[in-house]
Amino acid sequence: MSITYLEAIREAQAKVLRDDERVFIYGQDVGGAFGGAFKATKGLAKEFPGRVLNTPISEDAMVGTAIGAAIEGMRPIVEMQFADFSSIALNQILNNAGTHYWRTNMPVPITVRLPSGGTKGSGPFHSQSMESIYAHYPGLIVMTPATVEDAYTMLIEAVAIDDPVVYCEHKYLYYHLKADKLPTEGLPTGRARIEIEVVDLRSVKPLDTDTVLASVARTGRLLCVGESFPWGGVTAEVIARVTAEGFHLLDAAPQRLNAKDTPIPYHPNLWSAHKPNAKEIGRKARALLRE
Repeated sequence: MSITYLEAIREAQAKVLRDDERVFIYGQDVGGAFGGAFKATKGLAKEFPGRVLNTPISEDAMVGTAIGAAIEGMRPIVEMQFADFSSIALNQILNNAGTHYWRTNMPVPITVRLPSGGTKGSGPFHSQSMESIYAHYPGLIVMTPATVEDAYTMLIEAVAIDDPVVYCEHKYLYYHLKADKLPTEGLPTGRARIEIEVVDLRSVKPLDTDTVLASVARTGRLLCVGESFPWGGVTAEVIARVTAEGFHLLDAAPQRLNAKDTPIPYHPNLWSAHKPNAKEIGRKARALLRE
């Protein structure tokens, strides 16, 4: 029997609710029988009455309420229906949650879950990857789990961290990614994972530069791939760090591959052409190896 990426997120939330009475989940349609837009909280309201709560359609108010609860000792998980809508709460996330500890020495342990990335037909308002925006600001931890195992262990870790965490979960992975079972432990946040010289950053803030540099030292080359927009993004930051700290390790100019620098289109064919795909990644990698 296998478990999906989405089920791992649901199980992680059930575990933290079970283990810590300070945890509650707050979001639009997360309570009752509905279980959220993507069913990430399905069944949790029944198992944990009074702790999986529906909110008004106001992302700013949602995060503001969570910040107040965290300051008073709670550990809220806020579910955004789509990552794109979190922009309405930027002031609360960046200026209030992100800076509060530095102004008052009082932590704000909130976890904001962002269903991120594109799926066919979702268009420009339900497909964006926001990690670069949140990583730009000090005071936040930004997680980007890319495996079932990390989806589970990193969400549990996010709730335990005293800093505010932006947890970017990719919608396409919800049902497409599966594992045989849930892990009992995982790598800590800030440590990347290498497999056959593919570096999975796991979190973009903190960013594990040492692991990236170690890979470049072995291969002499660097191709950074991301689904988000190219300008000032995570791929640009990785290349900047490698060229600044490991230029002598490179045998060819570092390259990056991102989505097109345009709003995300609705039509499935245009959507497919907008974001990086396996064919493009392979072509770019082969060209880099020939240099």
